[in-house]
Amino acid sequence: MTDMLTVRPAGPGDASDICALLNAVDVIEIGRPETDLGTVKADLHHPGVDLARDSWLAFRAGRLVAYALVWADARPGRVEGDHYVLPGDPEAAVRLLELMEVRARRMAGATRAAALRLQLNVNPTLDTGLLTRRGYRSVRRYQVMTRRLDAARERSPQPPDGLTLRHCAADAADPRRAHALVEETFAAHYGHVERAYEPWLDHLDARRLDWSLVWIAALPARGDVAVLLTRDDRISMGWISHIGVRGDVRGRGIGGFLLRHAFAAYAERGRDTVGLGVDTHNESGALALYEAHGMGLHYAVDTWELPLHSQG
Repeated sequence: MTDMLTVRPAGPGDASDICALLNAVDVIEIGRPETDLGTVKADLHHPGVDLARDSWLAFRAGRLVAYALVWADARPGRVEGDHYVLPGDPEAAVRLLELMEVRARRMAGATRAAALRLQLNVNPTLDTGLLTRRGYRSVRRYQVMTRRLDAARERSPQPPDGLTLRHCAADAADPRRAHALVEETFAAHYGHVERAYEPWLDHLDARRLDWSLVWIAALPARGDVAVLLTRDDRISMGWISHIGVRGDVRGRGIGGFLLRHAFAAYAERGRDTVGLGVDTHNESGALALYEAHGMGLHYAVDTWELPLHSQG
């Protein structure tokens, strides 16, 4: 590279350029652009992010070639990061990694077992050799799964005996009930971070959430037993964010019913595809459930982790 690399923090006005960069990476990694401008804007406006200290843009001859962002998760010592770089620019890739790591160490402070985590496509534009040489290791794999929808064939499923379903837009108390069910049903999942209601809304980017697309399932004498949280703010597909069933009622077909309900709801909304993410090591059997209902691999993501040490 002969043109000098320049780096500066991101600002809200950079959202369109960042979105274009992320979609260029999408095309290389998964074959088509799938990053929405609203998602980028939500990241840049997240209340837990100080753009002046937590974000970086790298330019080569005036062209944006890399972008990075870090933020502290609710778990002490855990710092999450995004890193995107166009192929063939290892200088930009390493420079942003360096800046992320310095900032992550400061954010983690003296917390023991602190770590910086990145989510990267299994075939990323970033050379993973750069990561391993810096001490990162791959610790988990997730799959983004999708299913095509046919409005002529998708039908609202019959619920299991006694189960009732309601959406969360009618009762002002139901969003908090949905939050409580997510916390309970995902508590044992790898990487889950317990959050109070308000921080959970920030994490969820609830400003763009349609609560009529969030449902709670109940059983007589057992009360609320399951939650289905979806969102329809992606250009490429409808998205199932959470399907959570209480442990004491699993094995009754509730998870499958909620999945089929989402298929029917999004087909009725005119969507031709619905997607979700799943931990491939999830012990609840979620991956097998999704495969049994016709969902297939769209792409896979690895979690890379760098232990953080106060001495650097």
